[in-house]
Amino acid sequence: MRGSAAHNQHRGRSKVHHHGWLAIDKPSGWTSAQVVGRVRYLTCACKAGHGGTLDPLATGVLPIALGEATKTVSFVMEGLKSYRFTIRWGERRDTDDSDGRVIAVSDHRPTSEAIQGALPSFTGNIMQKPPRYSAVKVGGRRAYDLARADQEVELIPRPILIQRLKLIEVLGVDHSLFELECGKGGYVRALARDLALKLGTEGHISELRRTRVGPFTLEKAISLAELGRLNDSAALTERLSPLIKGLAGVPNLCINAEQAARLQKGQAVTLLRAPVDGDGVRIEASKVLCAVFGAHPVALVEFRSGQIRPKRVFNFST
Repeated sequence: MRGSAAHNQHRGRSKVHHHGWLAIDKPSGWTSAQVVGRVRYLTCACKAGHGGTLDPLATGVLPIALGEATKTVSFVMEGLKSYRFTIRWGERRDTDDSDGRVIAVSDHRPTSEAIQGALPSFTGNIMQKPPRYSAVKVGGRRAYDLARADQEVELIPRPILIQRLKLIEVLGVDHSLFELECGKGGYVRALARDLALKLGTEGHISELRRTRVGPFTLEKAISLAELGRLNDSAALTERLSPLIKGLAGVPNLCINAEQAARLQKGQAVTLLRAPVDGDGVRIEASKVLCAVFGAHPVALVEFRSGQIRPKRVFNFST
C-alpha cells in the first residue's frame, strides 16, 4: 500500500488537514529534511516545512510547519536562535564539526581567561565567513556540493548578529561549553572555527544543541518517538501550536467580516485610519501585518498608501 492511504492505516485515523506548528526535538544523525519527512509521515500532513536547518550532528529545536503554517516559515527563520555547544580545542575539521576529517592540529589549549577575553570580539554585529560545508550558493551551486567534489570554495564574509556569547564551563583541557544567541544566517561551526583561530589554536564543534528558535523553545518540544505514540488526530491537535505563533514578530490587524471576505478573494481593502503596532504606535510606512478576523488569521497583508493588500491568504478549508 502506498501514499496517504498507507499513512492513514499506519496512524489508524482518517486523513486530516492540520495547520500549525510542531517544535520537534531533533535527534542527532538526522538531517532536517529527514525530520520533516518523518513528521509528514506520522501526521499524514499534505504540506510540511521546517523553520531553520540544523546540521545532522546537532540536536534540539526544529520547528515544523504543517499545512497553511508553511506560509509563515520565513518569519520564524528571522527570529533569534539560542544554542548550547561544545568546542573541541586542538583539531580543525573540514566540516568544522566532529563529522568531518581532521585537516589541522595544534598543541595549544586556551585558558579560561583567554577565552573570556576573546568573546567580545565575537559579540554584536560582526562579519562571518560561512563554513565550506554549508548551503550557501556559489555560482548557482551549494557550497557543500563544491566541497564534496574537492573544488575550491571562495565564500564571502556576511554580516550577522551575535546577541549573546557566554563561556559556561571549561570541560577539561580539550573542551569548553558555551551558550549563544544569534540572528539569522549565523553558523555556530564558523564561530567555533574563528574563535579557535583568534585564540591561537584550532577547534571544531563536538556537540551542538539548539534550545530556541523565535517563539519555539526546547521545553515545549516533542521527540519523534513521542510524536509516533500519539494515537489519534485529537492528541496531535493538542500538541500543535497555532499558525499565528509563527508570526510572533508580526503586528496583528483586526478586521471585520466584509474585509476578511475581500482579502480572501485577493482584493485590497482601504482603511479609514492607519493601523497601530503592539505598542500602540501608529504605523505610517509600508509594513507586513497579519489580518485577523475574530481569533483567526486571514492573511498576511502589506499596508501601503492607506490600503492593505494580501500577500499570503490562509485557506484552512484545505
